[in-house]
Amino acid sequence: MSGVLTIALDAMGGDKGPDAVIPGAALALSENPSLRFMIFGDEQKIRPLLDKFPAVEQASTIIHTDHFITADEKPAAALRNGRNSSMRLAINAVAEKQADCVVSGGNTGALMAMAKMVLKCLPGIERPAIASLLPTMGRETVMLDLGANLECDSEMLVQFAILGSVYSRAVRGHEQPTVGLLNIGSEDMKGHDEIKMAATILSQIKFPGKYVGFVEGNDIPMGKVDVVVTDGFTGNVALKTAEGVSKLIGDMLKKSLKKSPLAMLGAFLAKGALMSLKNEMDPRYYNGGMFLGLNGVCVKSHGGMDEVGFANAIKYAAQLAARNFNVRVAAEIAEVMTQEEQLNLKSAMLQEKAS
Repeated sequence: MSGVLTIALDAMGGDKGPDAVIPGAALALSENPSLRFMIFGDEQKIRPLLDKFPAVEQASTIIHTDHFITADEKPAAALRNGRNSSMRLAINAVAEKQADCVVSGGNTGALMAMAKMVLKCLPGIERPAIASLLPTMGRETVMLDLGANLECDSEMLVQFAILGSVYSRAVRGHEQPTVGLLNIGSEDMKGHDEIKMAATILSQIKFPGKYVGFVEGNDIPMGKVDVVVTDGFTGNVALKTAEGVSKLIGDMLKKSLKKSPLAMLGAFLAKGALMSLKNEMDPRYYNGGMFLGLNGVCVKSHGGMDEVGFANAIKYAAQLAARNFNVRVAAEIAEVMTQEEQLNLKSAMLQEKAS
């Protein structure tokens, strides 16, 4: 990665606030010295931490505000009352071209509402979706939505399939990524009406991916498809279940390796392999979900992440900005939306409902 990249950081977002954000910025900066930061938040809480990380202090500008969005604040209230919050000011920096991207571990609903209002959606996109890469038995899988939209109609699911395909092409280099709709079974008659309608539409239109049908929860870790599409409620539950299973396996493995002297000797001999496994399963190394569909790069960090997780969210945002990801997405979306099949999407949906 070359060239200076400026990242707007919501220092007050997440469970740990500046205690995770500033050390996380230090870790990211140590790997990429070309990063620069605009840090938004309470300077009295940020400054003592910067004193411990002089490299970050030299690479940063603090924009003080003592207003921040709480974890339980409603999106509507955040829009009304949060104009001077650390989250809103960080998003504004991207809209005003002062920063290349924004990273926040704050309230997901508020972040989406603010980002959508300030950055706006790309033409043809109704609502943004949170997308992230998940480790699998094959190559990494893109999954969306991971929590931005709890309920989705067929049109939104189709848009997510398009966005996920464009993301897979631009970031992962998959020329024609395979796309599956997450369902309770692979049979055509399974699932609610909205997901079945989305399946019908995806099988008829041309888009940057290849729709292969329904996938089930156990297909995700197997890497059956390149892009998994679902609503935000289901996607968030699936993501956090996977994170919990990862921690469970790690805990069970640790206990097993301490059961006997022979097991401990085996653990010592396999230390390198075990550390590699730990890193591959650690949710912190996959932290960071982009709001796909916005006219700007906005990355959501898991609120409970420590500095390692937040550093990975920063690195993820920097990679997207460096690759001009949003420009590529806009071009791909524009091309899809010019197709006659896509322009007639709404009428196709209505006809399907009528039948």
